This record gives sequence, C-alpha cells and structure tokens, in this order.
Amino acid sequence: MHKNLLALYGLKYNPFSAQVPEEALYQSAKLEQFCWRIENVLLREGGFALVNGEPGTGKSVALRLIANRLKNIRDVRTGVITYPTARLTDFYRELGDVFGVAFNYSNQWHGFKSLRERWAAHLQSTLLRPVLFIDEAQEMPIALLNELRVLTSLDFDSNVLLSVVLAGDHRLNEQLRRDELVPLGSRIKMRFTTEAIGPEQMQECLSHVLVRAGNPGLMTPELMQTLCEHAFGNYRALFNMAAELLAVAAKQELTQLDEKLYLEGFTPLAPRNKKPN
Repeated sequence: MHKNLLALYGLKYNPFSAQVPEEALYQSAKLEQFCWRIENVLLREGGFALVNGEPGTGKSVALRLIANRLKNIRDVRTGVITYPTARLTDFYRELGDVFGVAFNYSNQWHGFKSLRERWAAHLQSTLLRPVLFIDEAQEMPIALLNELRVLTSLDFDSNVLLSVVLAGDHRLNEQLRRDELVPLGSRIKMRFTTEAIGPEQMQECLSHVLVRAGNPGLMTPELMQTLCEHAFGNYRALFNMAAELLAVAAKQELTQLDEKLYLEGFTPLAPRNKKPN
C-alpha cells in the first residue's frame, strides 16, 4: 500500500496484507501451545510434526509463528523446502543448499552421508536438532517423504538427527494413511489442525491486527461484526474482503470503514424485473 494511503489511516502497514510482520500475527491459545511444544520438545528430541487444515484456515501463519520463535533461540538452524514436487536428485540438491552441503549428482550416497554428518555435528555441539519446514507437503511424492524419514533416522531409529515440520491440506492426511507411508505417519509426534473458527474469535483476530497496525478504530464495530459473520471462519476470506474495502475507502478518501461501504461493495444487485411480452 502506498505510503500516503497508510498515512491517511495512521497505519504502520497494511493490516490485511500477507506480508504483515510476524510479531503482529494473531495467535490463538491453541496455536501458542503448539509452538511451545515445537520449541521445547521437538527441537530437542527431533522427529516430525504436522500442521494440517483446509486452505485459508491459518497453516502458513502457524509456520511463520513457529519459525519466528525459533529464530530467536541461540544456535537453532532452520531451513525451508521450497520445491516439494522435486525429483529425488533435486530434493537432495535443495537440502544441500539449505544446510551448506555440496551435492554431487553422480554420488547420491555422498550427499546422504554428508547431510547426516552435518546434522549430527550440529546436534553434538548445540544439543539442538536443525529444523526443516515443508509447506504444501501434500504435493511431495511418496518416495521423497520416505527418503526424508530414512535420512533423518540413525542408530536403528533410536536417534533422530532432524526436526521436520510438515504442513498441508487434507490430502496430506490421506497420504499418511497409505500403506507406503504408515512408517512416517507413526513418527509424527505432534499435530496441529487449523479449522474454521466462530465469529467471536474471528473478531478477536481482526481487532488484534488493527491494534498492531496502529489504528484500532479503522472499522466501525458493525462492519467488523458483518465481515466476521460473512467470512465463515476463514481467515483468508476475511482479510481479502477487508483489503478490498480498504482500497475502496482509500480511493474515496473516507476516514473510517463502515457497514455502508460493505453493502455497496458486496451486496449483489437485485435482478431487474423482466418486461411483460
């Protein structure tokens, strides 16, 4: 959003953008507890965690909050897989880039061995496992998921070298129930399911982001209630509607967003009566 428009509403940033600062993200009590378990259990014991839910219910926000908490812990090394649909060789190449290990296409065993040695050395010096985030994990081929399980396990599965946070929609849960992935599914230590929430919690979230952005009175209470009721528990739908209203209000140079603006922008026009033949 243009700086002049931010100044118009006294905002530090667009509160409805996907790029809001991590410290401004809304965190429910349930999500805070999950983040605490990642920080105090998974980071020290290693293994797999799962963030699962339908689109728009907060999976990406959960990953951002976890990553933000971990980056403030000394000696924690984190990485993100950005190409979950990769072939096996490309998967190893990205892991090598993330953890600073050279990968030779003609010697995959060397890459496997080097990654495990790098993780083991980090664990020995810090007593903390590196953490790997994989969003859209439902897109990963079964072979890659199984390769990751084997890659992170040491000493007949008695020692785990890496902490892995998988995130995906319902298709990932379905994949983990397949016979080929039962060994991986059984290793998931903690799960967090994002889901549609009620209007009251939705309004709490909206109030939170407006306060953090610097203008808690940007919207009238009536508009906030209307938006939260019509978002049907989906954060993405809520912020998409709010962002559209903010753009319209800025164009009209309105000082506050109200329910009238919503009715003008989102209420469908009544169909015209057909003229009699």
